[in-house]
Amino acid sequence: MKYIGAHVSAAGGVDNAPVNAAQIGATAFALFTKNQKRWNASPLTDKVIASFKEKCLQYGFAMDQILPHDSYLINLGHPEAEKLEKSRTAFIDEMQRCQQLGLTRLNFHPGSHLKQIGEGECISRIAESLNIALAQTAGVVAVIENTAGQGSNLGYCFEQLAEIIAQVEDKERVGVCLDTCHTFVSGYDLRTTEACEATFKAFDEVVGFNYLKGMHINDSKTPYGSKVDRHAPLGAGEIGWSCFEYIMADSRFDNIPLILETTDQLLWAEEIAQLKRLAGILV
Repeated sequence: MKYIGAHVSAAGGVDNAPVNAAQIGATAFALFTKNQKRWNASPLTDKVIASFKEKCLQYGFAMDQILPHDSYLINLGHPEAEKLEKSRTAFIDEMQRCQQLGLTRLNFHPGSHLKQIGEGECISRIAESLNIALAQTAGVVAVIENTAGQGSNLGYCFEQLAEIIAQVEDKERVGVCLDTCHTFVSGYDLRTTEACEATFKAFDEVVGFNYLKGMHINDSKTPYGSKVDRHAPLGAGEIGWSCFEYIMADSRFDNIPLILETTDQLLWAEEIAQLKRLAGILV
């Protein structure tokens, strides 16, 4: 089964997210469990936690159909000790919030070396950060999102994702979210069926589909290999519909959240409906 949705607003409380997702015909959704532009947040109340779980049940969202995203401020590979510790504390808080809500995974950007340390050292810091966080939480999988290769961000090639995973002690609690825009602009072609076959074959050989815990379904405003992260509505960018047709027809992408982060929210309902049609789901 294909679970298709979008990153919806949780304004006014995380319990509003499943309602917003249901309104656009989603069968999956992503959300921030706190303000993504701030370090601190008020604790989740028992009332909000109960309401979130009730609304997920009401609208038919199982916890493995939801892909929360952590704060954009967090850098688990930060080269400076004080800022690394701040990021680790914030990430543990994000994991604990997911645990409280009953969520089974947390999507995050791996980290950046900021041109102050080498890539290998940064990867080791990211993995160490994950080991610390996993030791202090339970039941939540840390899901590494591949990046576009912009600036000094790591995680833009499959080998880097694999190396982070290799250094994580609990392999059952680490996974990957592939963003189609990031994948394309970082140098993996997705414009044709043949290109998709080659790219996902490489992913399976280097990382493994057993680690795929979610996807972000986005077209790209910028060209192949540009390393510039600019999302576009489906079919309106440089990737085109062949990629999304391929994903919807391939069972390797079943039973994980497939999340739109396309730039026009007014198109989300139609984009979800079109993806459902490609997957053979009645709409």
